Amino acid sequence: MFSFKADIQNECMEMNSLNELKLPSKDECFYTSCYCEENVWKLCEYVKNNQNSLLPACYAVFISNRNQSIPLWCQKSGKDEDKLAVWDYHVIFIYSPCNDKGTLVCDLDSVLPFPVPLEKYAPMTFQYETCLKPIYHRFFRVIPAEMFLKTFASDRSRMRNPDGTWIKDPPPYPCLSTPESTNNIDEFISMDPSVGVGEVMNLNQFVEKFL
Repeated sequence: MFSFKADIQNECMEMNSLNELKLPSKDECFYTSCYCEENVWKLCEYVKNNQNSLLPACYAVFISNRNQSIPLWCQKSGKDEDKLAVWDYHVIFIYSPCNDKGTLVCDLDSVLPFPVPLEKYAPMTFQYETCLKPIYHRFFRVIPAEMFLKTFASDRSRMRNPDGTWIKDPPPYPCLSTPESTNNIDEFISMDPSVGVGEVMNLNQFVEKFL
């Protein structure tokens, strides 16, 4: 298995100039811990507002499985030396232009560079699925960014305790909603291809699509 390397930051210094997409620095992005779906929504919104012509090359990717138990490495919340965390779900931003410059990943919860090439991110973050029990296999709901912006809604109720208090404090802006829904996040987290929007795929299909 791949292990986290402390000097990984030096591997991707050229990424900001590799493609046309210009994103804010990691420190300048909207970020709220444990609200990865909204962090990615805000990245999609930024591209739409500032580089709309590149939005078709951008995707929101929900990662989960039937058990809502997915191991990801190189995560800031990881406790061991490889920064392993087990999430119920996670969401990343993908930029995949139709050229030979490769696919970039933006993961605001990762210790890897921002952005980072998928060819670096995938082995470091997902490692080898053959080493995992099937209950931990990851699935990916890949949603074009414009579709994500138009369809995603969350009232943040998943982040409330039974008494109504917050498990984690929410972002400072209003809840995201659409004319059709105020809360459909469970459809995005679900890896049932018969519900929700986008395309559901396994790890091999995801890597093959973007690499």
